[in-house]
Amino acid sequence: MDIKSQFQVQHAFHLQGETRLLPFRQDSLKQFETVLRKREPDILDALAKDLSRPAFEAYAADLGIVLHEIKHALSNLESWSAPIKTRTPLVSFPSRSFVIPEPFGICLIISPWNFPFLLSLCPLVGAVAAGNCVMIKPSSQAPHSSQCIKRIVDETFEPRHVTVVQAGREEGGALLNLPFNKIFFTGSPDSAKIILKAAANNLTPVTLELGGKNPCIVDDSADISLSAKRISWGKFFNAGQSCVAPDYIAAHSSIKEELVLALKDWITRFFGADPKESKDFGRIVNDRQYQRLSALLNRGNLRTGGQHDEVQRYLAPTVIDNVTWVDPVMQQEIFGPLLPVLEFTDFKQLIEDLKTRPKSLGLYLFSKNKKSQDIVINSLGFGGGCINDVMFQFIGPHLPFGGVGSSGMGRYHGKASFDAFSHHKSILRNHFFFDIPLRYAPYGKKLSILKRVLG
Repeated sequence: MDIKSQFQVQHAFHLQGETRLLPFRQDSLKQFETVLRKREPDILDALAKDLSRPAFEAYAADLGIVLHEIKHALSNLESWSAPIKTRTPLVSFPSRSFVIPEPFGICLIISPWNFPFLLSLCPLVGAVAAGNCVMIKPSSQAPHSSQCIKRIVDETFEPRHVTVVQAGREEGGALLNLPFNKIFFTGSPDSAKIILKAAANNLTPVTLELGGKNPCIVDDSADISLSAKRISWGKFFNAGQSCVAPDYIAAHSSIKEELVLALKDWITRFFGADPKESKDFGRIVNDRQYQRLSALLNRGNLRTGGQHDEVQRYLAPTVIDNVTWVDPVMQQEIFGPLLPVLEFTDFKQLIEDLKTRPKSLGLYLFSKNKKSQDIVINSLGFGGGCINDVMFQFIGPHLPFGGVGSSGMGRYHGKASFDAFSHHKSILRNHFFFDIPLRYAPYGKKLSILKRVLG
């Protein structure tokens, strides 16, 4: 069946109303959970083949979070789906007001290669929970994962409800021409612009989860060893191929050298003297990304790492010192295991410098200084972040996750995922037993009464 025909089948099924029924949505999510648990070995194997992902990281990021999202949705779906009562103006007496969440209809989820299961199936939880039909287009750059996603979806859902489209460039263009009711995209800003242009033709609402250069600030009050430990974990998780990873460090000059030495120490503790031999360190996804990243090694002072192997697409965990804002490594999102370290002496000036840069998806501050924490939270625009940690703002269902400006628009996770795939319909219900004459002509002196009522 071609893409257009599949879309028409889903459209017809959605009009029947079955996907709106609460038991249908609950049963779909329960079956989804069952199949995911059954397919755990296949998921871990696919991620190992595509990204050399360690099993711990594969389960933690690509499977565990999705399972937790399903569990959270099942626990709350009845309350999320219930009408929400609101206050009603006096002039509308005796009516009652409420908001009803309803599904958009046919949704398109386009996911990237770096966390292929997480970034396709986590939005899918919200879309199914809200009562939509869904098409998923996974990335062709993670082929084993894409095939596994298709098997999971085919085993869980009827094609008229959810289906996976493995489209090339030409088919992808045809996909974007279809009149979807919602598009959810995770990927690069350049691709997002193409998505937005296509969505504009059908006035389709979009959620864009993009990226950017996530700053990691370490001031002179921080616990240096623990800061370095947490930063090293976040930066080199999945070999740095994460949109929420710390992109670079801005370290206070008084602690920068101590921090760099601590980073080197924790890299060795995590991955051994030769990370290439470690089973806990991944590889770069493809040759193009490898060439892009290895070209960034030519500037700055390599304090640790720098080793690379084109055949294995291996890049060692690398710390680059003496970096400035104008260096090539600071001109693009790194998306790999390279960690530049900038130095600052004036915290307020650093904040002013960061204000001039594009708003990032994440931001991290390591500091015991409450005043500094408040300045960062209240002065800088960014999607979300952590104080004295990294990446954990992404993990749970209770914090909405999303970008702002060039790092994205819209939010998801938990209730926010349900809302991202729902239209919230406002309803006012009036009655026949009473009718206030104020609104009707002739108006006479009613204006003065109206002013007193409305203010």
